[in-house]
Amino acid sequence: MNPWLLIGIAVMIAGFALRFNPLVVVLAAAVSTGLAAGLDLLAVIAAFGKAFNETRYVSVVWIVLPVIGLMEAHGLQERARTLVAGLKGATLPRLLTGYLLLRQATAALGLTSIAGHAQTVRPLLAPMALAAAQPETAEEADKVKAMAAATDNVGLFFGEDIFIAIGSILLMKGFLEQQGIVLAPFELSVWAIPSAIAAFAIHAFRLRRFGWRRG
Repeated sequence: MNPWLLIGIAVMIAGFALRFNPLVVVLAAAVSTGLAAGLDLLAVIAAFGKAFNETRYVSVVWIVLPVIGLMEAHGLQERARTLVAGLKGATLPRLLTGYLLLRQATAALGLTSIAGHAQTVRPLLAPMALAAAQPETAEEADKVKAMAAATDNVGLFFGEDIFIAIGSILLMKGFLEQQGIVLAPFELSVWAIPSAIAAFAIHAFRLRRFGWRRG
């Protein structure tokens, strides 16, 4: 047995003792073990890629987040504010109502992960809402950002139930079958449409009131 194969354990102990980032420590330990086993660096990276592709334990969104953070560091939020500031007639209610419609429509098609708090609200929607609202105090700014986040929640929650393969529809189908009521997923999703329309109308009205109250 090659004793150098145990170098990964030493790297992990040292990394955790020095309080380094756990993800970096585990990655360094794996790379060092692979190199000690005689693999070249490309082979070690290929092994990581193969394991990820076969297990998919890591959600794609966690890979996207570092990219979003990098874009924010290079002025993504400022660009979003500049874009809205240059649009004639852009108001907070119009902006958030348009996003609400888009969020509900895409969620109804099963595209629930293309938007969200981390990938859309924080880097894009919130800065655009602030540019449209132009709050005068920190408290007003917090309320605008909270309303942007709430708009995403409402759009996703009431839009995703229209998609027949979403978890909530399948859960209701299974529960009803246990009670002797057999329904197709499509029959359940159709009845989610009136709720989605009502949620859109109510939240759009709330956005209008929020804009009037600020004005």
